[in-house]
Amino acid sequence: MKKLMSVLLMGFIGLFGTMAWAGSARQDTEARLQSSVDVLHSIMGAPDKGIPEEVLTSAKCIMVVPNLIKGGFIFGGKHGRGIASCRTSAGNWSAPAFVSIGGGSWGLQIGVEGVDLVVLVMNDQGFQHLLSSKFALTGEGSVAAGPVGRHASAGTDWKMNTEMLTYSRSKGVFAGLTLEGAVVEQDNDSTHAIYGRHMEFGNILSGKASTPKSAYAFVKAVSDAGQKAKSAEVKEDNK
Repeated sequence: MKKLMSVLLMGFIGLFGTMAWAGSARQDTEARLQSSVDVLHSIMGAPDKGIPEEVLTSAKCIMVVPNLIKGGFIFGGKHGRGIASCRTSAGNWSAPAFVSIGGGSWGLQIGVEGVDLVVLVMNDQGFQHLLSSKFALTGEGSVAAGPVGRHASAGTDWKMNTEMLTYSRSKGVFAGLTLEGAVVEQDNDSTHAIYGRHMEFGNILSGKASTPKSAYAFVKAVSDAGQKAKSAEVKEDNK
């Protein structure tokens, strides 16, 4: 009898421990979603010092990793976590896919705090890499520091073969970021915390998953950023 009670007690402890972990993981992921919304609002809040309008309107996917340095990436080699969304064949933005990113050379100085990472996927090849659930950023034509300002300079080659453009934001200021050798992969813990089950990375980003209520604000912020940039670009062309 005592043995049975002991087994049952351990089972209850394990169950409550799992529930507590799930609740904490969901809270952390929802906080990350909100932080990513804040980063996207910042992009559109300072057009002259942010990501160029034509770059945003051309992007096939947007990935945001908030509070990268505060998450301890450089110190001890920990990884950052973020959220990605891609344009679907229907022209909408997909439900959020959760990513982790780590390793590589970041071109950042140790001691810098409050750095957010934004990655824009610019062509089909970059999109296919993102769908693969795990890939490395080589820096050999596949990833480059993105141009900054209301418009991309005519002399920049971001429209050529660059798969992804990378940016960092520190204290509200955006700058192109060198990001080589980093590995991007699906964040299974955050995916399960928000969707309640495992979801294939490719299915989410291809538009085959419904957006959870907790992620509505993020998807709207992505859509608003693209629409605002497109409207601004049209106004400039009509001048």
